[in-house]
Amino acid sequence: MARFEEGQEVPDFTLESTEGEINLYSIIDEADKGVVVYFYPRASTPGCTTEACDFRDSLSSLKSCGYTVIGVSPDKMPALEKFRDEQGLNFALASDPEKTVMEPWGAFGEKKNYGKIVQGVIRSTLVVGKDRKVERAMYNVRAKGHVARVRKTIGCD
Repeated sequence: MARFEEGQEVPDFTLESTEGEINLYSIIDEADKGVVVYFYPRASTPGCTTEACDFRDSLSSLKSCGYTVIGVSPDKMPALEKFRDEQGLNFALASDPEKTVMEPWGAFGEKKNYGKIVQGVIRSTLVVGKDRKVERAMYNVRAKGHVARVRKTIGCD
């Protein structure tokens, strides 16, 4: 499974989201510095809720540092809309049920789950700059405390 490394250009994508259809390159063009794209396994689960709420609570700080946030999961739109509404999420949650973005971005594949090797979503975050290149690639991250590490990495503390 391929994974992005810093300095690599990312491919464009268009997905349905809680904010309508979104296009990565358009969002990058509108951002001051770039986009934080994070991949999570499933809406409304404990770890994913922790991570999403941390992004929600840090969004104004991230935006003031010039970054837009997009969450991507294999959930279908009704689950994402419910998750957004229940948690008061203030950024786009994109639906990738076919994993057309997750797989090439290295966010879906073999991983360990309770000691067993399984196929699934790999909790990952990529910070993409205005030049459409990866500034930071983080794979197999833990939900708790992750957003603070992202903020520190991009100098947004």
